[in-house]
Amino acid sequence: MRVGFAYNLKGQLPTGKPPDHFAEFDDPQTIDAIRNVLQERHDVFPIEVREDAYARIVESRSDIIFNLAEGLHGSAREAQIPAILEMLQIPYTGSDPVTLAISLDKRRTREVLMANGVPTPRQVVVDSVEGVGAARRELNASVAIIKPVAEGSSKGIPDASVVEEDEQWRVAVGKVLDVYRQAAVAEEFLPGREFTVAILGNGAEARAFPTVEINLSILPNGLKPIYSYEAKWVVDRPENPIDIFTCPADIPPELDREVQTVALDAYRVLDCRDWSRVDVRLDATGRPRIIELNPLPGILPNPEENSCYPKAARAGGLSYSEMIHAVLDAACKRVGLS
Repeated sequence: MRVGFAYNLKGQLPTGKPPDHFAEFDDPQTIDAIRNVLQERHDVFPIEVREDAYARIVESRSDIIFNLAEGLHGSAREAQIPAILEMLQIPYTGSDPVTLAISLDKRRTREVLMANGVPTPRQVVVDSVEGVGAARRELNASVAIIKPVAEGSSKGIPDASVVEEDEQWRVAVGKVLDVYRQAAVAEEFLPGREFTVAILGNGAEARAFPTVEINLSILPNGLKPIYSYEAKWVVDRPENPIDIFTCPADIPPELDREVQTVALDAYRVLDCRDWSRVDVRLDATGRPRIIELNPLPGILPNPEENSCYPKAARAGGLSYSEMIHAVLDAACKRVGLS
């Protein structure tokens, strides 16, 4: 089968951009690993997503596209390549443009989840520093976490995003507005344990791999208990990884069932397809709440590096190669390709 492979490659950081500018993009080692796996069974046409992406997609003459393209511009950037593929009537792996656009927008994600009874943290959108006072009163939380409304991979979520005082709020919101050029989301800070659930498949066949716990207690003294930019990209480095993940999570079976159930509920409510990773955190009462969905999960190939989806898949009995083939197989079955 002819399989196109759409991706974004990390590049040289442009002048004036924040250090996490390319955080969602993949490195050459990951791209090579995925291409090599796909070539085990298929004729592969690599498509690095740049300005000529449309022409490259047409040139590829693909039966299906393995899509990892994150995009760089706009709040619906993850939906751009799938929208092109739908216009060209080319099947692809993963969720459709609607799901990808909603899932990247934290405010819209919460609206859809809450409307369908899936628990999430309380939240308020702040679009100016002058609006901080009103936002604090509306949220009515002693501790909050400030995030850009439409970023992933911990972009715009440094350690200082956890705020309590007025000045901390103003600084954190101001940074989101100035650096990321978008509104900020202020969420109530959930003090409980944090998990992530990797999901594979569609409809009734969708299944969760073993739950991963993020061991925030092992972070260096002084860092807040969140998987922040510093924790993900500064402290936890490929050349010196920290033991921050436990998979399967060491939790009671009933809690594990509850975490996986709420993750699968979110996956289905947002109409995720083929695969996704769902982040869950416990509130003060120990109740799981959805904090984010990742329909384009990171899949670093090296088992020594901390990449949750491959880690969970391995715990579920799939090698890296089997995992990638399983995602493609799920998409092929969904669209009727043999």
